[in-house]
Amino acid sequence: MFSFLYSEEKKMRQNAANWLELADRVYKFRRDQLTDTQNQQLLTAAGAVRLRLKERADAPKLKLAIEALERVLRDTGGKIYPASSMVENVEFFLVAAIVILGLRAYFVQPFKIPTNSMWPTYYGVTHETEAPGESRNLAERAWRFAALLAWHYEADAPVDGELKLPVFLFRGQEVINAVPVFTQVPGRTLGIFPTVRRQFPVMVGGETVSVTIPGAGTSTDDFRMEKVLNDVIGGKGPGLAAWEELVTSAANTKGKLESTIMTIQFNGQTQERRVFWIPTGRMFKKGEPVISFDLLTGDLLFVDRISYNFIRPQVGSGFVFQTKNIPDIGSDQYYIKRLVGTPGDTLEVRSPVLWRNGAPIAGAAAFDDNARQRPPYRGYSYPTPEAAKYLGKGETLTVPAHKFFAMGDNSYESADSRYWGFVPEKDVVGRPLFIYYPITRRWGPAK
Repeated sequence: MFSFLYSEEKKMRQNAANWLELADRVYKFRRDQLTDTQNQQLLTAAGAVRLRLKERADAPKLKLAIEALERVLRDTGGKIYPASSMVENVEFFLVAAIVILGLRAYFVQPFKIPTNSMWPTYYGVTHETEAPGESRNLAERAWRFAALLAWHYEADAPVDGELKLPVFLFRGQEVINAVPVFTQVPGRTLGIFPTVRRQFPVMVGGETVSVTIPGAGTSTDDFRMEKVLNDVIGGKGPGLAAWEELVTSAANTKGKLESTIMTIQFNGQTQERRVFWIPTGRMFKKGEPVISFDLLTGDLLFVDRISYNFIRPQVGSGFVFQTKNIPDIGSDQYYIKRLVGTPGDTLEVRSPVLWRNGAPIAGAAAFDDNARQRPPYRGYSYPTPEAAKYLGKGETLTVPAHKFFAMGDNSYESADSRYWGFVPEKDVVGRPLFIYYPITRRWGPAK
């Protein structure tokens, strides 16, 4: 590190030591492949350098001995010396890979937030919709891509006219369910690898136009197009009030809605389905963006894998765990939730507050934000009755030994222990450490 302060003699002595180490390596690994003459030449040249070091010869004499050894090594070194740049690069990347794998396995592991169950503490894939008439320039979009990994999607009006949205309508026992229409189309990732994309059509002035986003099996699996459509028709806030109101109103006049038969591709099969076109009252000019939004990547963070080997996770901590021993999940994945119950704790939801051991839960800022419903936190909700396993309305539970109870900060959209049960204590991986991407106000130590 401070070699620039060394004398010329000391630098040459260090250099000589390095050459002797290389010579020793060549002799050990290649002496069986070399002739007796080559082995003797190598030993003699290395011995001369050692003798100059022992005699504390001056730099010029030591340099001559090193140059003689270098000539012999060129003849005897094989792949060890001189090393090609390719070999050096391979060795460098191999060592780097070993270090990275070691860090990942035992100390720090990179993790991508897969869903919005912990929103707004951690973000999964989210969207930002541009207001009507707004359009970012290329420089703004380039900056947003670099800082936020924001992919832009847009569909322009083919003609003047009113926007109509296609949905499948299903009448349940109590409510009308509506699903935005989409069809699967082939595409390529990075322009090379075949993939499947989702294409969402809309209608303006009687003509259709589509926007196409990544499909199933990608990071957008958790993304709901209803959220974009809610913004398009003027909705505000974290819910889907405008979309749900529009769908409910349309369902009550289902017989008056325009409908068509559309060919849909799904999971490799072609289907003919009836589609209902819901009028929105929104008018657009030809060429004006009808749908214009960015998809933003989920938060990327480092997970501390070592702390929980020595300290017990505390209620309120974010924690990452494996799901391989949770039967109702049925797959081996990594989840991130907030720890809300440890062995012996009694839990109850009294929406919007989560109660623990007879009092409002404490230990994390997200608990208080949810209890007070500070925007954009919405409070703790009861699970949907048909899918709930625990903590339905009026229910309590006690966490058993060697188990944890996990919930998402965004309990309205979180599949957590209320649905699939307890987390085995042994399957806890670690705690969120640092959000390193994207570069937003959340960048920094994880909450």
